[in-house]
Amino acid sequence: MSGLVLKLNPGERLLINGAVIENGDRRSRLSILTPNANILRLRDAIRPDQVSTPVSRVCYIAQLVLSGDASQFDAKRQLMRGIEQLSQAMLDDDSRMHLNAATQALLADDFYRTLKALRNLLPREARLLAAQTS
Repeated sequence: MSGLVLKLNPGERLLINGAVIENGDRRSRLSILTPNANILRLRDAIRPDQVSTPVSRVCYIAQLVLSGDASQFDAKRQLMRGIEQLSQAMLDDDSRMHLNAATQALLADDFYRTLKALRNLLPREARLLAAQTS
């Protein structure tokens, strides 16, 4: 990773290598130069009680790595299996694009970008599940 740029809103919190960091009163921009730093925006965090769908489960696994609560080795196997299962159910081109991006990021051990790609599937999954129950 050549670096990650985060744009933070006032008072926004993030988790960097297990430490909670809170932004001040103004918008700011952080450049993370350390490769493989574990970073999670707390506004994007999925709480355990919100893990109720296939996509949210896979996102949560990636999030556990970023928070330092799961090993990369174990999570990588679970994520690959989860992405494979999602790719059997989400066959449209846009979903495939996000799943491919998640896979490529995972192969590069970039869990932040893996989570980012997978989170893009949450709205589509919600629409599919809503249509199924109607």
